[in-house]
Amino acid sequence: MSRSHTAAMNTVALACALTLWGNAIAQDHSGHAMPPASTPDHSQHEVSKPTATKKGIKPSNIAEQSAMDHAAMGHAVPAAKPTPRAKPVDHSTMDHSKMDQGAMDHSKMDHGAMDHSTMGDAKPAAQAPITPIPVLTEADRAAAFPLLTQHMEHAPEINHYLLFNRLEAWDASPGAGQAWEATGWIGSDLNRLWVRSEGERVGGTTESADMELLYGRSITPWWDFVAGIKHDFQPGDSQNWAAIGFQGLAPYKFEVQATAYLGDSGQTAATLEAEYELLLTNRLILQPLVEVRLFGKDDPARATGSGLSTIEAGVRLRYEIRRKFAPYIGLVHERAFGNTAGFRQARDEDTRDTRLVAGVRIWF
Repeated sequence: MSRSHTAAMNTVALACALTLWGNAIAQDHSGHAMPPASTPDHSQHEVSKPTATKKGIKPSNIAEQSAMDHAAMGHAVPAAKPTPRAKPVDHSTMDHSKMDQGAMDHSKMDHGAMDHSTMGDAKPAAQAPITPIPVLTEADRAAAFPLLTQHMEHAPEINHYLLFNRLEAWDASPGAGQAWEATGWIGSDLNRLWVRSEGERVGGTTESADMELLYGRSITPWWDFVAGIKHDFQPGDSQNWAAIGFQGLAPYKFEVQATAYLGDSGQTAATLEAEYELLLTNRLILQPLVEVRLFGKDDPARATGSGLSTIEAGVRLRYEIRRKFAPYIGLVHERAFGNTAGFRQARDEDTRDTRLVAGVRIWF
């Protein structure tokens, strides 16, 4: 057998083997669902042509051609379908009671690594107003408050005040009577000239009357120091006293007057008065009042004895029709003590007196 005949037989055997191997591959791909194959365009492939040699076709070129990727041979591959968008979930129709709440292990979550600033609780930054607020000027203030800017004046340095705290009358034994108590001042907030007067008439006769003229100096926001003179018109002959004391508003809003007196022939006296205003309504006011008198010596001409002389306690209920005008009714009780009570008994006078009074409280 010649050498050329042997080479030809080898070539035919190799071709048969390759044909059987290609059929096996085709059967293996038959299980895949493939669309009708279009005629592959092998013109796009770059296949090495068999090179004729003295010994025939090179086997390596045929193996490379059979091992080519079928995906690159123009097989029609169906395009991937787009993933449809998920429909929004309606949580109102979900039964959250059947969810496994224990499936989430929050203890294993690293909360420190979370950025809480991006969560829904973060408040949005404040936005600047669309229209900026203009700066307030003096012209704007004048336009808004014309009366204040045109008529505003400072309070005068000198002021005055006059109060009739008691201006009352009664009808009782031994006869009808009248009484008054007045206080007034003129001056500034620190320095004032005070006038005080008090008196009583019974059966058309003045039983007691006095007037005080005092200089007052404010020593605290609530208290004044006063000093001056006092003149007694009744009872008995007139008498002058040197006066010194304090007046003001004590704790719990008690109005207090405490004054000491030094009179003729070394006579001494002191009075202490305290009152309180209890607001039942804005206009209905209850006013308790207590006044105590003391003397250092007996004075038979004026029926006053040493020590505690008299105590007068009363309560008055007023209604302020206006702040400056308020009628009232009240109950007053007066009692004499010690030698003063003895002097009154010697004159056939009562040592105790209770009366129902009616009057008016006014101030200017």
